[in-house]
Amino acid sequence: MIRSLIIIFILCISTALMAQRPGGLGNRNLLQNMPGGFSRGGGGGNSGPFKDSLLHRTGLEDSATIAYRYLDTSRFYFLDSSVNDFSRKWHIPWYHIFLGNTGSASRSLLFSPNMKPGWDAGMHAYDAYIQRVEETKFYNTTRPYTQLNYILGPKQEQTVTMFHTQNIRYNWNFSFRYNLINSPGLFRNQRNNHNNYLLNSWYIAPKRRYTAFFVLSANSIGATENGGIVSNRFLDSLPAFGNRFNIPANLGGTAFEGQTFLSNTINTGNKYKITNWLIRQYYDFGKKDSVVTDSNVVYLFYPRFRFQHTLQFNKYSYEFADVRVDAAGYKKLYGITDLPASFGIKDFWRMLDNEMALYSFPDIKNQQQFLKAAVGFQNISGDFGVRTQSYNTLYVKGEYRNKTKNKKWDMELAGTFFTAGTYAGDYNALALLKREIGSKLGALTLSFMNVNRTPSFVHDDLSNFKKFNIGNTSFKKENTIVLSALYELPKQKLTVGAKYYLAGNYIFFKNYTQAAQEATLFNVLMLQATKQFKLTKRWNLYSEIFVQQATPNSPVNLPLLLTRNRFAYEGRFFKNLNLSTGIEIRYYTPIKMDGYSPILGQFFLQNDTTIRNRPDVTAYLHFRIRSMYIFVRAENLNAIQANPFGFYSNNMATPVQPIPGMLIRFGLNWGFVN
Repeated sequence: MIRSLIIIFILCISTALMAQRPGGLGNRNLLQNMPGGFSRGGGGGNSGPFKDSLLHRTGLEDSATIAYRYLDTSRFYFLDSSVNDFSRKWHIPWYHIFLGNTGSASRSLLFSPNMKPGWDAGMHAYDAYIQRVEETKFYNTTRPYTQLNYILGPKQEQTVTMFHTQNIRYNWNFSFRYNLINSPGLFRNQRNNHNNYLLNSWYIAPKRRYTAFFVLSANSIGATENGGIVSNRFLDSLPAFGNRFNIPANLGGTAFEGQTFLSNTINTGNKYKITNWLIRQYYDFGKKDSVVTDSNVVYLFYPRFRFQHTLQFNKYSYEFADVRVDAAGYKKLYGITDLPASFGIKDFWRMLDNEMALYSFPDIKNQQQFLKAAVGFQNISGDFGVRTQSYNTLYVKGEYRNKTKNKKWDMELAGTFFTAGTYAGDYNALALLKREIGSKLGALTLSFMNVNRTPSFVHDDLSNFKKFNIGNTSFKKENTIVLSALYELPKQKLTVGAKYYLAGNYIFFKNYTQAAQEATLFNVLMLQATKQFKLTKRWNLYSEIFVQQATPNSPVNLPLLLTRNRFAYEGRFFKNLNLSTGIEIRYYTPIKMDGYSPILGQFFLQNDTTIRNRPDVTAYLHFRIRSMYIFVRAENLNAIQANPFGFYSNNMATPVQPIPGMLIRFGLNWGFVN
């Protein structure tokens, strides 16, 4: 598969080079001369149309203007060229905690309940590494553009990203992205190998009545699970266990796993495969117009009504397998004594989602105001080895959006209700209101969300994972309400906000093998603030603070305070050098950190061990020279100790999962116009 992807990538670049021939259409723009063009603030701006770069030579022929949008919004965004925040380019958000190796299971330190109604498998520990359809970026570029990204970490850890986008014709864009994470790990039995690719395309007919989107997203997750180390005492047994790989682990045995690059052998662990196909088409009825420029006719179209059809086909495979069972480890973690020498459990799913929608645009000059009504049908089939099961469900959707012409008000009302079938009664409802108060006073956003959802399928008796999830299964629907407010003051580079969660029938895991449901309502209040402080001409302090508090005796453990601060020396030097270097510190207050059940792939509540981690400290050097972005990072400097000297004071991700000591990452990102 790797060889095939490389061939596809080479063909993309070759096609891009051919598209640059004089007289070709490769440099024309998908949105050329559309009403109002687009601006950095989003679609529908007044920045004016792009022109074909072949019609007028400007001296910028070796550069590209690249914008992108998402599937369910018409607003456009530009590529991020900043160099001061590595987390924007990394797989795991800065507010996540992960199990000690790049590519391992992760979860948010902030309260983040499941807000997805309808069918859900319940396997979310590796969501950070999965490319989702709703997060797909549909590009428009004036020139074919390619990005190559390579990151080298400890113990042959390597991360590779290849990305290419181009306008095949002025009204047709194609994009390709491939990601690879290969990380052997610093502790025993921690190998991770993830790879995914994304193909997507966006087509607008010459007369702009018909538009089509296509997405193919394929994700392969391979994660070795060691169940944590046998005893934390080994962390202090120096120098015998100074090499952390020598510390015995609960699962996976004692066999040495090779560290060959691109190896995807997972002897003990989780193997997830998720594939998504989507085709969306719509046809508009409305008012047509045209503009003649330089002897070319450019068609314009102002929709009044839109008929839209979305067809989505998804496949999900969730498997845990162990070909070298360590009986002592399973007895310790799961209390099981009768496992064979090797075993595996697997759930396989197919989902077909067919949706029809009708749009109405009340103001023909404002395409960001519309009414939407939709109806959809889902067919879901599960294969559990000895048995298959099918589920059908019908849902309706409604939505109203309006970003006013003066850009002062942004309103959204949206809802999905499952009316019949297996998931009847599930719903989500959203109300959002944003007001641009002024350039000096900023903007205020208020929102309300309510979700009613059926428990995830991992709790169903049909699931093969129920062999290890032996808790109660008669759970009621979960219901969660979220109220939020966010005030943004761009001139002062300040945002402050608050979220209030009210959770009912909340489902959680309480140990390695048992789930439970909280019968009483509980709430979580979260306050947040971000601010950039200008200390001197070159020194900046970037601060992000979250404070959260849950109802006493609620089934969640959250750090009271979570903060990240970056002290950065930065600026533009020698015309082409954009530099940011300094110290990054993340800190959270002591917490009874959740445990992790490897077979089920679930984090669970534990109230026995309080973890008091040191602040995570990273020294970094990031800089960009033209289109080349390079970084060097020394992470986990907080692990330093004096006697014996070294980086052995490991923080803990769970009571038995250490985070590595100091490690060096080096990487580069090169973007170029083909």
